[in-house]
Amino acid sequence: MAVAGRPWQRGVLPALRLSLSPGAKGSGSACCRYPLGARRYLLTDNIVKLKEFQHKKVAVAYNLPGTKEAYFRNLEDKLAQNQLILREELQTLLHLCETRDDVELAKNVIYRYHAENTAATLAEYKFGPLFMRLCYELDLEEAALELIKDRQLRGFFTDSTSFNILMEMLFAKGRYQSALEVLIEMKDQDVKFSRDTYVLAFAICYKLDSPESFKICMTLREEALIRGDILCRRAACFAVALALRQNQVEKAVSIFSQIMNPESVACINLNVMIHIQSNTLEALVETLGEAAGGRSSRFVRRLEFSEEVLAEVRKRVKDVPALSARFEQVYGTLQVNGQVTTHSLDALLCHTPTDRKSHVPLLTKRTVGHRAFQPLSRSLLAE
Repeated sequence: MAVAGRPWQRGVLPALRLSLSPGAKGSGSACCRYPLGARRYLLTDNIVKLKEFQHKKVAVAYNLPGTKEAYFRNLEDKLAQNQLILREELQTLLHLCETRDDVELAKNVIYRYHAENTAATLAEYKFGPLFMRLCYELDLEEAALELIKDRQLRGFFTDSTSFNILMEMLFAKGRYQSALEVLIEMKDQDVKFSRDTYVLAFAICYKLDSPESFKICMTLREEALIRGDILCRRAACFAVALALRQNQVEKAVSIFSQIMNPESVACINLNVMIHIQSNTLEALVETLGEAAGGRSSRFVRRLEFSEEVLAEVRKRVKDVPALSARFEQVYGTLQVNGQVTTHSLDALLCHTPTDRKSHVPLLTKRTVGHRAFQPLSRSLLAE
C-alpha cells in the first residue's frame, strides 16, 4: 500500500473530499444533466453548427432563382469554359448539395476557386468549415479527408474548425488512426490548435491506447503548456485516462492534480481509478463512505460512481475481508441513494457536454472557488 505522506497524494487524495463540501458546485456538474449515450461525438452544437447549416440550406434553396439543376449546369459550363468562379457562387453551391454526385461537382469548383484566388481573397471568407459541415451532414468523411490532405488545396483549410469537425466525424465512426492523420496534417500545415483540438487530440490518443499515442499526447500537452495554451478539463481527463491505461500512474496523478475544479462525474471516477492503481484502498473506501453518507440536502447533487469503476474497487478489496465488508456496505448505500450509474468510464469521458454559452452568465459572479480560494470566474474560464 502507498505511504500516506507521499507528495503526490496530497494533491489527489483530497479531491473526492473536496466535492463533498456542501458549497462545492463545479461547472462540470452539468455533464450528468445531459443524457449520456444519446450522442457520442465530442464537439458541441455551437461548434459543429449542423442545424444552423441545414436551416441556411433551406433558405438558399427557397430563394434560388430558377432550379437547382439549372444552377449546377451553369457552374459545369463555367468549369468547361475556364471562367471565373465567384465566391457567392461557391457559397450557394455548397448549400445546394444533397448527394454524393453534388459534392463531386463542389469539389471540382473548390479546386478551381482555390487556384483562381489569392490568399488575401481566401482570408475574407473561410469555406473550410462550410464544406466540412456538408460532409458531416452527408456522411462523406472520405471526401473531406481527401481534400484536407491534398497539397493543391494548401491554404484553403486554414482554420482549426475544419480540422476539428473532420476529426469529430472520424472519431464518431471509430476511425481513430485516420483521425490521428488529420491531427498530424493540421500540425504540418501549421494551423493553430484550439481548446477543442486538444480535446479531440487527447481523446484520439486515448482511444488508440498505445505507447506511441501516449507519447504523442504527452508531447502535445507539454508543447501546449510551454506556449501557455489553456487545456480544459475534458482534455486533461482524456490524458489522465490514457496514462492510467498505459500504467503511468504517477503521470496520471500529476496531470489530475493540475485540474481546476475536478468535480465532474468523469473526474470523480478517474480519481477512484487513480486510487485503485495506486493501491490506496483504505483511503478510497473511507472516501466512498463519506460520499454515500454525506450531503443529505435534496438540493445538492450527490456524487455519482460508475458501476464499472466500483466493480474494479470490489475486485481489489476482495482479498481483505474487513475492507471488502466495509466496501459492500458502502456500495449498498450508494445504490439506495441512486449514486451508481450504469455508464462506463469511457461513456462518461466521451459524452457531448452542454454548449459553453450556457456558462456565460456565471462568469459575472464574483464568488470564490474551493481550490486555493481562487475566484470561481477564473476557474470557469479554464473550462
